[in-house]
Amino acid sequence: MSDREIQDSVIRALADAPYRASPAWRGLALADPTRLERFARFLARHFYHERLVHFFKYSRALARVTGRHPEAVLQGGGFDALLPKAVLGSRDTARGVAALAVHHVHSASASRAIPYLSDLLEYEQAMMIVEAGPRVWRDDGAEQGAGSGERSLPETVQGTVLLDLAYDLPAVLPKLLQPWTEVPPASPRRVKLLVARSAHGRVTVARADAAVASVVELADGRKTLPELAREAGLRTADLEATLAGLADLGAVRFGTGS
Repeated sequence: MSDREIQDSVIRALADAPYRASPAWRGLALADPTRLERFARFLARHFYHERLVHFFKYSRALARVTGRHPEAVLQGGGFDALLPKAVLGSRDTARGVAALAVHHVHSASASRAIPYLSDLLEYEQAMMIVEAGPRVWRDDGAEQGAGSGERSLPETVQGTVLLDLAYDLPAVLPKLLQPWTEVPPASPRRVKLLVARSAHGRVTVARADAAVASVVELADGRKTLPELAREAGLRTADLEATLAGLADLGAVRFGTGS
């Protein structure tokens, strides 16, 4: 093995628990298993501490009411149970860690004083999960746009999330990070939010109207534009405008179908 291959294998072993436990890695005998495992677990806690602090920052701001800091789950048995299958940065591991944080915060008795807490935790969980997963680190010109040809078929990007909330969460989020003595209220109002991530990892949240929600739910990479317009109940021009906006956000991509 070259020095670069050795380096890549060690880095992968530190980040990927299943690989770390595999015969392929163990057969290389590149590091002491006990010391490597200890350091890998340290890295995992540090990695997800940063993400919980970032994506659950609104729940952290409410900790003086709930008494629960989301990142506290990293010291519990639930997180330890995830570690044998954890792959740092993967969507599955992000989903597992976020679920632990949601359960921890929501189970606080004081959470009843915050009517929109369930919406808030659903939003924070979605943000953390959507951000995770592989991404494009450099452009190679391979991505197709809306005008890439007659056979370009719109498809909702895997991981894109539509949230149907009971409270006007976007209006209250900035207030939670400002000084307050009483929990800022949120108006009870149905709100749809689209959470999407570009191929490069930029996460965007946008209010979604009925047209956006319909297109996101129906775009499967097999329907032509006329078929999608008909099923979504949109004029072709309106559909094209909606698709262009969704493509910019990373919620929809265009392929050639099957």
